[in-house]
Amino acid sequence: MSGEPRDRYAVVIVGGGIVGLFTAYHLARAGTGPIAVFERGFLSSGASGRNGGGVRQQWETGATVALAREAVAAWRRFPGEFGFNPYFRQGGYLFLAESAAELAQLDRVAATVRAAGLPLERLDPRAVARRAPGIRTDRIQGASYLGSDGTLYPFPAIWGAYEAARRLGVDVFLRSEVTAIDSEGGRVLGVRVGGRRVAADRVVNAAGGWSGELSRRAGLSVPNVASRHEILATEPMKRFLDPMLIRLSDGLYVSQTMRGELVGGLSVPHPPGVVPGPPSSIAFLRRMSASLVDLFPNLSGLNVLRAWAGYYDDTPDGMPVIGEDPRLRGFFHANGFGGHGFMLSPATSLRVARSVLGERTDLDPARFGPARFLSPGRAMHAEHLQPG
Repeated sequence: MSGEPRDRYAVVIVGGGIVGLFTAYHLARAGTGPIAVFERGFLSSGASGRNGGGVRQQWETGATVALAREAVAAWRRFPGEFGFNPYFRQGGYLFLAESAAELAQLDRVAATVRAAGLPLERLDPRAVARRAPGIRTDRIQGASYLGSDGTLYPFPAIWGAYEAARRLGVDVFLRSEVTAIDSEGGRVLGVRVGGRRVAADRVVNAAGGWSGELSRRAGLSVPNVASRHEILATEPMKRFLDPMLIRLSDGLYVSQTMRGELVGGLSVPHPPGVVPGPPSSIAFLRRMSASLVDLFPNLSGLNVLRAWAGYYDDTPDGMPVIGEDPRLRGFFHANGFGGHGFMLSPATSLRVARSVLGERTDLDPARFGPARFLSPGRAMHAEHLQPG
């Protein structure tokens, strides 16, 4: 929106990605008072507009599986609730294992997912080839498949959440960077935007890859690290691939859009932290192209149309950070989602909103709360199933 912000809001949300917009929507429905969302770039300029659109329920921890199941149900309802269709296609997720260690990891995931009542399948190489025609199977030892996982288009989802929040009276300011967090006596007082002070009783850090920097602007030491990841899209071809496919050995992931484009990525080393852009790299294009052709030899003549990059917001245990920071009252975290903030956002944003409202949530603070990083040396279970 254009115009100037009010002098005071009940809640200020920093970050206009899908988590921030969903959180604003839930808070506005609860009638918290005036809400502002400040986004440093344009709508969809962050990770919410730069991801592969994957939505899965295959995780190592039961708490994450529960959030993912809720998110899948919410994405199915999204067109009717928000009036925008993200084309959520439940073609499944196919995780490929090429070693005994990777098979053991998939077995651990399968036990957790099946305990939640989801019908995860274990596939042999022949069954993998039926799900992904043309795939090279000589190194594949097995795979896991869950048919209710899927993919969606991020942009209709972002616009749907944006318009819904605005209809409920939320003020959304684009190209408006929060440069400082005002506080006194361990309590949030507001934010600074373009040299102007905007008072607020509660501030939500939903800044994605910039969340660590924002927390430090509030005087808080946090372990969040921004890491750059790259992705590409090929020219369209005849559809052959229904599931999102992930190879555990190198983290390669790829799916096919309804137009026939292949969209996928894998990690190449980059220095931590954010840079303007962010740029894509020749190193990624070379490695991704070689890995994709290694997996699907018949793709060797396919052209790449475009490539781009975005940021994961990583934590040491691979779990998000949700809730009020005990060191600064009124400062709430909604960050640390790695590369999976978008897929989980319908469920996690609801918990963020409840936390801001002072309500108890069903999230274990020892696993999701910001205080878990304040005890040096405390053992934490890490979520390792992070690619894609």
